[in-house]
Amino acid sequence: MSPAWANALRVARLAALDPHGCGGVLVRAGAGPVRDLWLDHLASDLGSRPMRRLPVGIADDRLLGGLDLAATLAAGRPIAQSGLLAEADGGIVVVPMAERLSSGTAARLAATLDAGAVRAERDGMAARAPARIGLILLDEGEGDDARVPETLADRLAFRLDLTGIAWGDTSGAAPDEARPHLGDPDGVDTAITDLCRAAAHLGIASLRAPLMAMRVARLLAGGADVTNADVRAAACLVLAPRATRLPPDAEEPQAAPAVRPDASPPDGSPDPDATLEAGADSLVEATRAAIPPDLLARLTQAAHAPPAPKAGRVGAAMQAPRTGRPAGTRPGSLRVGRLALLPTLRAAAPWQRLRAAPKAVPSNAPSDALLPIQVRSADFRIIRFRQRSETTTIFAVDASGSSALERLAEAKGAVELLLAEAYVRRDKVALVAFRGTGAEVVLAPTRALARARRGLGALPGGGGTPLAAGIDAATELARSVRRSGGTPVVVVLTDGRANVARSGVPGRAAANADALNAAALLRAADIRTILIDTAARPQDTARHLADAMGARYLPLPYADATAMSHAIRSAR
Repeated sequence: MSPAWANALRVARLAALDPHGCGGVLVRAGAGPVRDLWLDHLASDLGSRPMRRLPVGIADDRLLGGLDLAATLAAGRPIAQSGLLAEADGGIVVVPMAERLSSGTAARLAATLDAGAVRAERDGMAARAPARIGLILLDEGEGDDARVPETLADRLAFRLDLTGIAWGDTSGAAPDEARPHLGDPDGVDTAITDLCRAAAHLGIASLRAPLMAMRVARLLAGGADVTNADVRAAACLVLAPRATRLPPDAEEPQAAPAVRPDASPPDGSPDPDATLEAGADSLVEATRAAIPPDLLARLTQAAHAPPAPKAGRVGAAMQAPRTGRPAGTRPGSLRVGRLALLPTLRAAAPWQRLRAAPKAVPSNAPSDALLPIQVRSADFRIIRFRQRSETTTIFAVDASGSSALERLAEAKGAVELLLAEAYVRRDKVALVAFRGTGAEVVLAPTRALARARRGLGALPGGGGTPLAAGIDAATELARSVRRSGGTPVVVVLTDGRANVARSGVPGRAAANADALNAAALLRAADIRTILIDTAARPQDTARHLADAMGARYLPLPYADATAMSHAIRSAR
């Protein structure tokens, strides 16, 4: 049995001892036999206590509790039913695909962890039930495209990574878990102080981490006095996986001056560079060895990586009467939406006894005959749908002679890179080029890669800079996209040096005035805009133009196509 698997089994045993006190475990692992085996060990350690699995997309009435529809219809009066969280009281709730939890579900789970109870106020009922549960969040995401909500992860004592454990590492007998009686008993106040200092030196900002570590130390003590060995083991299990940096003395191995434990700067504020006391220093040394070797590298890479594209998450949210993703229900007429049968019956159920008429039941009917359900128009509930409109990125490219031909090539490369993402993001890309005396739509909104390449390859360069005509063409195309139900984003690539007016007559003064007027019209249209200054040495001309159109200004004098596409993606 590998040490990593033995540590995973130890975490499972501790989480099963006090699920609510520990909060639970954040498990990073894809579906497979290793994860299933770990969950089997966890269920075995729980014994007879409940272990429930949270269905993906669970409704609030099933999660928190609500009206028991069948019992209510039979009794003619509201009858409550328990939710999944109340059913798991004293046990554990397993949450698959936790990285895809909605913010609402994550908030409800966090509130249940904090209160140890669930309160349901819906369908005209109010009920409170104990729910002292622990959570097992299964993080199945690949890379950093999606993450478990921090509101939940911060409330869990343990973080476990099973991705590096092979099936062969799980064989063998489990190590003896007899509690070591090494070291002297630690005072609770001293142990908490040492844990807080160790967390600060590991870059852990949350105060829940040292408190969770203290709870784990008490579990390791098994009801006896908490020893130094218990505190060190708890720090390795709780603090090490949360570390965001190495301790300062490990990053810069320099001799630090000796500082007395009770010493402080003259102004009375704590000295962050002061040497740790012996207890906290011991915890830092213990956790340093337990920090995964690639943890800090992954954190650094994730902090500097551009956000990954997500399907259907770019366009603006919009209401849809009959298509899209369900987003709850609301009272309404069947002429404007689709009927939600169960919510309609729930709304009608509490009123059945009042609505029942004596003549509705024949005189010769048995006493237990079911009455017909009476539903009125006020009971109708229709499904609310929500969908995101597709985003169309419109590139307005300065193809004049003043704009370097290299910039035109970079714009073509950026368009191709963003178009490759359109298959995942459900986006479209359009291209407007302006040069000479006017502007033209070189590429209509499309996500066809071959068509885009043909249009880009045939785009020539040279001539004057009719900046106003280019902005007008991009504005008109963006309005057309909005009228068709899409969300336009205009990206203007220019150096801002206009020299051709709207009329096609050369002249910098008139051209600049027309460009500012066109920029004001674009701003009045309330269209999201990005201006990329392509000049070798950015001037105030393009910045003033960006202010006039309400655009985000990005000076990129030496960027390539990849950097340009990353800048556009982050600004968008």
